[in-house]
Amino acid sequence: MSDTPILIWGAGAIGGILGAYFARAGHAVHMVDVVDKHVEAMRTTGLRIEGPVEEFSQVLPASTPSELAGQYERIYLCVKAHHTTAALEMLVPHLAPGGYVVSAQNGLNEKVIAARIGAENTVGCFVNYGADWLEPGRILFGNRAAVAVGELDGSMTDRVAEVHTLLKLVEPDAVATDNIWGYLWGKMGYGSLLFCTALTPDSMSDAMARPEHRAAYRALGHEVMTLAAHEGVAPLGFNGFDPEAFLANDIAAIEVAMDRMVAHNRKTAKTHSGIWRDLAVRKRKTEVDAQIGVMVDLGRTAGISVPTLARMVDLIHDIEDGKREQSADLVNLLLPA
Repeated sequence: MSDTPILIWGAGAIGGILGAYFARAGHAVHMVDVVDKHVEAMRTTGLRIEGPVEEFSQVLPASTPSELAGQYERIYLCVKAHHTTAALEMLVPHLAPGGYVVSAQNGLNEKVIAARIGAENTVGCFVNYGADWLEPGRILFGNRAAVAVGELDGSMTDRVAEVHTLLKLVEPDAVATDNIWGYLWGKMGYGSLLFCTALTPDSMSDAMARPEHRAAYRALGHEVMTLAAHEGVAPLGFNGFDPEAFLANDIAAIEVAMDRMVAHNRKTAKTHSGIWRDLAVRKRKTEVDAQIGVMVDLGRTAGISVPTLARMVDLIHDIEDGKREQSADLVNLLLPA
C-alpha cells in the first residue's frame, strides 16, 4: 500500500462518491476539481452525499489543478470522456514513477490513457451506479449498480486486488475481472440507449418503455455490439442489458432486456441520464463525440455501417447547438426506414 494519498482527479458524480467513501473508511484521499466553489466546499463544510443509497458528509483535502503539488502513485481519473486528454496533460506530472491511473469514466477512455502513459500504467474500471453532481459540495447517489475493475491485458494483479478492495467500499458487489473490455463494451451498448433517452424530456425508464421507439433502441444496440464483435470483444451484460440479444438482433430477447432495463431504472433516484442533464440542466456539451462519435469513426474505419449511431450524434449536436429542442419526436428520426 502506498504512503501517498489516493488522488481523485475530477470530483463530480463518480469521483466525488469514490473519494468520500474511501476517506470515510480511513484512506488518505486528495480531491482535484476545476470548480473553485466545489473545491472550497469539500475542504471546509465537506462533500455531502445525498439520496436513497446513503447520506453523509465528508470533509476532504481538495485543490484545483493549478494548486496541486507533489506526485501520487494511485490516481483515479473521473472526468467526462471528452475532457480526458486535457486532464491527462495536467495529471501526468503528478503521476509518480511506477504509479497507475484508474479510468473511472464512461466510454473507452482506457485506450486514450494507455496511448499517453502506457498500458502498464493504466487500469480499466467500469462504473454504472447512478449519481449526479447537484451543486458545489452536493452529489446525489441515486442507486447501486454494477462496478468492475481489471487490467487491460486480463491479468489478475496485486493492484487490481487493491483497487477492487477500495471499490467494494462503494459497491459491495464490485468485481475484479479478467474481461474489463467486456464490461466497457457492454456499457457502450447500454450507453447508446441512454444517449437516445436524452433526446427526449422523458426519464430513462419512460423513454425506453415507449413501444413505438423500441426499433430505434434495437438498432443502436445492434450497431454497437456489431462493432464489439469486430474488435474481438465479448461484451458482458449487466443491469438488464443483454449483449447477445442485441448482437443477434433477436427482437423477442431484446424486448425482455429492454423491460429489465426499464425496471432497473425505475428503482433509481437518478431518473435521467447524465447526458440529459448536460443538455437540459447544465446547458453544456455532452460526451457524445468521445463516446458515440468514437463508435461512428470505428465503423467508418472497419467498413461497418452504423447509420443509427451517426444520426444520433447529429441530433445530440443539434440540441447542444440550440437547433433542436429535446422531444420524443426526435427518436422517430432514428427509426429504420
